[in-house]
Amino acid sequence: MQQSSAPTGAVSRRSMLAGAAALAGTTAAAAVSAGPASAAVPAAAHAAHGTGGDADRRSRTVVFRDVRPFGGASTDLVVVDGRITDGPAPRGAKVVRGGGRIALPSLVDAHIHPDKTTWGGPWVSRRPAETIADFVEQDVELFRAQTRSVAERAYGLMSHAVSRGTRGMRAHADVAPAYGLAGVEGLAEARRRLAHALDVQIVAFPQHGVIRTPGTARLLEEGARRGVVDMIGGIDPIGFDHALDEHLDTVFGIADRHGVGVDIHLHDGGDEGVRAIRGIIDRTRALSLAGKVTISHVFCLPELSDRDLGALATDLADQDIALTTVAPSRDLVLPIARLREHGVRVGLGSDGVRDSWSPFGNADMLHRAHILGWVTDVRLDEELTDCYRAAAHGGADVMGLAHADLKPGAPADFVLVRGQGLPQVVVDMPQRDLVVHGGVVVARDGEFLS
Repeated sequence: MQQSSAPTGAVSRRSMLAGAAALAGTTAAAAVSAGPASAAVPAAAHAAHGTGGDADRRSRTVVFRDVRPFGGASTDLVVVDGRITDGPAPRGAKVVRGGGRIALPSLVDAHIHPDKTTWGGPWVSRRPAETIADFVEQDVELFRAQTRSVAERAYGLMSHAVSRGTRGMRAHADVAPAYGLAGVEGLAEARRRLAHALDVQIVAFPQHGVIRTPGTARLLEEGARRGVVDMIGGIDPIGFDHALDEHLDTVFGIADRHGVGVDIHLHDGGDEGVRAIRGIIDRTRALSLAGKVTISHVFCLPELSDRDLGALATDLADQDIALTTVAPSRDLVLPIARLREHGVRVGLGSDGVRDSWSPFGNADMLHRAHILGWVTDVRLDEELTDCYRAAAHGGADVMGLAHADLKPGAPADFVLVRGQGLPQVVVDMPQRDLVVHGGVVVARDGEFLS
């Protein structure tokens, strides 16, 4: 749906981030194909293995009868040990009737902030804000005002995401002296409770800055040392932290010492953004962290000329540095198709959901694919299909997950919906009637099955 512009003088997450890019010197259809897997933490096992024998094999086999993969002809999907197989199902296997519904790959949210959410709680009225520091202050106020723990709020949002067809997510949690490690610990607890339904990677995100907020670096190190996080985050080393080398050296040093990845928020545009990317590439190369580094948002890239974009994309691909976008606007969405042509992994995410920054968001990645199509003004069937692929396979590439492409050997992670075909599903966003993770039904009729 088309978003109305903010009233004069109002500041939102979108305008704030766009403004940050503009101050730094800012001046489509998406396409996603298989890319090299990152060296991310392995996903949780999808299904338990039995001990052998025909009866045991039957117990591990599920037949999803009368489904239409990608809107094609009706067939049966046979799942053994949590994976699609092209072999026949044994007699007595469990049968789930699809009723002619379309089967589509489950989706991956490559960038979300579940720790900040007020999802499922009372309505929160937000005050005007003009700077990132203003938003950060409201983050702290909202955190202290919550009567529900991070774990409870995050679990509510993450289980809702599962009910909308999400199979994996890269979850960022604020780490700062104001919170300690409460955010990452809360996400870790929610991840534990959802291990049967959702693959989760946790990023320790220094929203308040790494250098400008003393004590943050120590907390990042502690989170990595304790093994509670999979990646160390960063934020605008120049535009916000005002310390490019010290910021990146600190973040990459922690990641290198503890064998975790890096995922840095980069809103800076213009030369500041490009300088930060170059610094990230150099440290990725020097520390042999290829495949373990991601840059989120990257607002400086869409403004580059084809020549400059190509040169930078070549260097990103050389170090297998992944990128993520939340498709915030036509001007700030990443040029996914062009980046993929250079071999850069690009994922799509939903960002913040009903937090102090914005009342919007729903953690529904089908809706985010719809938004991607809207902001890039697509209209052809293949373009709409590419938007879905960005939401399904793009995030899988970023997280290092196998594509759930419904082919033999693929993880049995898929959704069943009513519709005519994939392009129409992207536009109409029908209810996810059935969500399957590892061959197990984890949500039905839009409701998570705990």
